Amino acid sequence: MKKMFDRLALSLLPLPLLMAAAPPSYPEKLRDETLAGDAVAWDIVEDLTTEIGPRLAGTEAEARARQWAVKRLKALGFHNVHIEDATMATWVRGAETAEIVSPFPQPIVVTALGGSGATPPEGVTAQVVGFDSIDALRAAPAEAVRGKIVFVSHAMQPNQDGSGYGYYGAVRRSAPAVGTQKGAVAVIIRSLGTDYHRNPHTGLTSWNGVAPIAAGALPIPDAENLERMLKRSRNVTMHITLTPRFVGNTATGNVIADVPGTDPDAGMILVGGHLDSWDLGTGAIDDASGVAIVTAAAKKIMEAGRPRRTIRVIWFGDEETGGAGSRAYFATHKTDNVVFVGESDFGADRVWRYVSGFAPANKPLDDRIAAALFPLGINRDKGEVEAGADLGAWIHAGSPGADLGQDGTRYFDYHHTPDDTLDKVDPKQLRQNVAAWTAMLSLVANAPEKIEKLPPRPERRQ
Repeated sequence: MKKMFDRLALSLLPLPLLMAAAPPSYPEKLRDETLAGDAVAWDIVEDLTTEIGPRLAGTEAEARARQWAVKRLKALGFHNVHIEDATMATWVRGAETAEIVSPFPQPIVVTALGGSGATPPEGVTAQVVGFDSIDALRAAPAEAVRGKIVFVSHAMQPNQDGSGYGYYGAVRRSAPAVGTQKGAVAVIIRSLGTDYHRNPHTGLTSWNGVAPIAAGALPIPDAENLERMLKRSRNVTMHITLTPRFVGNTATGNVIADVPGTDPDAGMILVGGHLDSWDLGTGAIDDASGVAIVTAAAKKIMEAGRPRRTIRVIWFGDEETGGAGSRAYFATHKTDNVVFVGESDFGADRVWRYVSGFAPANKPLDDRIAAALFPLGINRDKGEVEAGADLGAWIHAGSPGADLGQDGTRYFDYHHTPDDTLDKVDPKQLRQNVAAWTAMLSLVANAPEKIEKLPPRPERRQ
């Protein structure tokens, strides 16, 4: 009878007291400690952006960043810290100027897209022909383009999941090559951004076997100004000078660091982000934050004791200008027993959704992760796991994985611009990211069950 009354009394306790009466589990404890004040990730972002700054792939700055990363990861206590070298075709920026010559003379702001060809040193002057989409450019007859400077706009808008970037990104990836094939002397685009700062957004363009010509991006205020000019006159003339150059093959590489596991047969976990950045800003949100988040989470787990599965942290080289680092890593390690992958490469704002890719047999593990993430305001969502540009190959090869989706509402205000700097990183939201990764990785790393592989998944072509 006493037991019955005890149970009745317990059931009448306020909910917060009931919750407090249950001791937190191991992943919950690590999660909550991280959320309360872990500073490892912030220190990495601050120090990398301050002591190295811009880290364009293949350059001396990226080489310094790799050496810096080795020292930092060793100091943090990681094991097997080393660099795996790769080579890449390297592109560097040159002079960048533009102006409207007539009928509305004024300077405009431009930056070269990654992989852009060059104008003559004195630049080129030509009539501008405008298109409101990549499809409109593709449909245009060659005679409408030949000998002109092509301008391509688009209608990308901010959204939480950042999905507009994939769709509208075709303007940056493909418009210069299409313009080249139709005889343009240069191609400029409205930046793939959502801000109204007078900062252009750079990013890689693809030539698909055609000879590169000058290709640049205008900040959105200047792009909209050019659109207004084209509505007023069919004879807008621009002078543009872009003198980037290709400097041949140079070194890049991946920095590797391990948290050794106790059971080699249980498989390895790969997490990462990319060390390189574009050269306009200091690469704080893209992607110093990403490498910092996964590294801080792995360190927290390492400090709590040796996990069952090895966690490998990878700071990839050359993500921005072609992916030489990820290709080299996959080629070397594709026979490794990788049972889980995850990448952080979408800034540092709060994680709001969890998308998983496990075999049906591992649904209990999937459920445990979702439950551990829920108190952080993270909801389980449907969709295919991508695991980013650097680890996506493992997903397509059949490794399980997950995406912790950050809020991308403001990400494309700063992406690939001079504004990608430390002040854009919110320390509180950064800690929430680390807490989420810590909870997820601790559960995967110590899961007692076998983590099953999945059938290979064909890659989608854009």
